[in-house]
Amino acid sequence: MNQNTNKSVLILGANSDVAKQCIRQYISKGFYVMAASRNTQSLEDFAIENNLDRSKITILYFDAADFDSHQKFYTELPVKPHIAVYAAGFLVDNQKALTDFKGAKQMMEVNYMGGVSILSIIAMDKKNKNLERIIGLSSLSGVRGRKSNFVYGSTKSAFTQFLAGLRQELASRKIIVNVLVIGYIRTKINEGLELNESLIMEPDYVAGFVVNAGNSFTIVPNFKWKIIYHIVRLLPESLVAKLP
Repeated sequence: MNQNTNKSVLILGANSDVAKQCIRQYISKGFYVMAASRNTQSLEDFAIENNLDRSKITILYFDAADFDSHQKFYTELPVKPHIAVYAAGFLVDNQKALTDFKGAKQMMEVNYMGGVSILSIIAMDKKNKNLERIIGLSSLSGVRGRKSNFVYGSTKSAFTQFLAGLRQELASRKIIVNVLVIGYIRTKINEGLELNESLIMEPDYVAGFVVNAGNSFTIVPNFKWKIIYHIVRLLPESLVAKLP
């Protein structure tokens, strides 16, 4: 019998390309998946197209930016999760974010504030003795501020720092918190962007790092991105300013 048969995972922002691959991989490992997104029809179509075992997945409506609904959403979950994954994300061009605050605000709400809201609710439910792990999907853009995308990067940086503190908060309860610091992925959020093809990762590859997360806080998929991550962290500000 699969050792995860009686374990559940809640995926928030489950309509992202990486999250959808997480659904497949978690189910293959025997988990019961609660997939939550605003676009429930897309998840229904994904479940049908991939012949997913419908006894192993429940599709739920979740709006990361509707903070007032989060407590009710959590209270009404079919079961309380062993693992919670926050994969919700939103991106607008940096120049647009600087000239139209509506887009910047939406990035803040989806990428950071929504995660703080729902993950705090999940983490502080001490009645849920099942909870063993919280995973957040962040970005290399949040490691250092860069001229090309610092508004988006600031939301990811804030989310990473929240998860770092949450890891310390939950350590006494033996609950692991991981953050995935991710580079370029072949996903719909990056469509139309001019990216280095040799650095682009596939969603199922990144999903494997989520599903198989260990004890380390920071997880950087792909050795190339690990090198870039460490270089970006150590570069002097004058050189960071010259990065594309």
